Amino acid sequence: MLAAVAAALFFCVSRAQWGLTADRERLGLNRYTELRGAPPVLALTTVALGGFRGLISNLLWMRASDLQDQDKFFEMVQLADWITKLEPHFAQVWVVQAWNMAFNISVKFNDPADRWRWVEKGMELLRDDGLHYNPYDVLIHRELGWIYQFKMGDNLDDANMYYKLEWAREMTALFGGDKPNWEELINPTTPDAKRRAELLRTKYGMDPVFMKQMDDKHGPLEWRLPEAHAIYWGEHGLEMAEKNERRIDPDTLIQLRRLVYQSMQLSFRRGRILRLGTGPNGEMIDFAPDLELIGKANAAYEDAIRNEPDKYQRDLSTAHRNLLMDAAYFFYTYGREKDALQWYHYLGQKYPDTPMLPNQPGSLPGKMSLDDYAIARIQDEVNTLGQYKTDDVIAGLERQSFMSLILGDDERAVGLDVTAKNLYQSYQKKIGPGAQNDVRLYIAPVEKTRRDVLNDLLQPGVLSPEDAAILRTKLGITNLPAATNPATNSVTVPSVQ
Repeated sequence: MLAAVAAALFFCVSRAQWGLTADRERLGLNRYTELRGAPPVLALTTVALGGFRGLISNLLWMRASDLQDQDKFFEMVQLADWITKLEPHFAQVWVVQAWNMAFNISVKFNDPADRWRWVEKGMELLRDDGLHYNPYDVLIHRELGWIYQFKMGDNLDDANMYYKLEWAREMTALFGGDKPNWEELINPTTPDAKRRAELLRTKYGMDPVFMKQMDDKHGPLEWRLPEAHAIYWGEHGLEMAEKNERRIDPDTLIQLRRLVYQSMQLSFRRGRILRLGTGPNGEMIDFAPDLELIGKANAAYEDAIRNEPDKYQRDLSTAHRNLLMDAAYFFYTYGREKDALQWYHYLGQKYPDTPMLPNQPGSLPGKMSLDDYAIARIQDEVNTLGQYKTDDVIAGLERQSFMSLILGDDERAVGLDVTAKNLYQSYQKKIGPGAQNDVRLYIAPVEKTRRDVLNDLLQPGVLSPEDAAILRTKLGITNLPAATNPATNSVTVPSVQ
């Protein structure tokens, strides 16, 4: 009788198990991976307990948290790897493990190349494994975008320029040039194009069709810089979130949108690569603002202000105002006065009652001219408009002007020279005509400072021979100007057509 009851119960359980197995397959819950490299006890326990894998994961997670509190990140990486194998759909483990690799473990090394390997490992873990098992997960998309935006794009890590340089070189090789050829990547015809298109999809996990859509929407973007990739993964996460059947925390979606508009602001501020290669101090990469992105960057912020909850409006408005102030200032330093005035007036329309300079309540867009704002911003950056600091700032502006000429950014070179002259005139106006003969207040005329800066730059060993030749050609000079000869003709920057 007992045997008959047991057989009947086993039959019922088997029928229920068929339905459970079908449901698990339909919901994608059967995608477990083999647990390799684990201690025998852990491997045996995992097999023996079967459905209790989650319990083992919890125990390992608690141990990993203890290791994190003890700053034992290397040991934690191994535990986190086992947890991801046991519970591949637990997104938080992927996020924490990648964060430890890219942010915590990387800084344990002094060599930038060693740091870069751990940053890459963090990106690869999220992109290649985390999104493979969780293609619709918002947290993994957000974390991947953060690595691009903050670890690589920001300057918090003193090896950030190395990261940018390595990534730019990698992307240049991938695209076969400075910019992606979308038609070639989407519909490759040559063996080389097919190889690079396949590499883009398999190694970097990026869809060239979606990349082109983002480039049309937000760009043209500089895809050799990390900000463009932060925008890609932010937008990709938002698209995948729409396909996610689970409820998503709205605050997490906001973090994805922040990736987009904050990276747009960074792209405007330094979204152009002027030079990628070898300089007098070794490998180097030089940036410049991408002024043509201001319209789309502004639109991204205004869209966020319209759609984000009220609790975020204050921070959004502050960031938007800073973007508009940068727009007016950058166009001014580039000598594009018409564009500078346009954005300065727009700033006044949007934020008429907010001071533009700290501790200066009267620095309102409607009460301060663009010239006064630009000069005051420079003054504010050096804290006080003293004799030596003013002289140093003028010399710095002229030096940047010459470096812009070398890098082919003639428009900015002219704008910086004009800014230096305006700053000089502002200082002269402040000290008054009667104080110009006071040795304690005197600063050299801009023309003399400019000649001295040029003389220093053209001394042997300061610039590379190639850069010195470019500067001489741009300025039309054949002999080194003498710093001690006050009669030397002033050097002028050629006007930009």
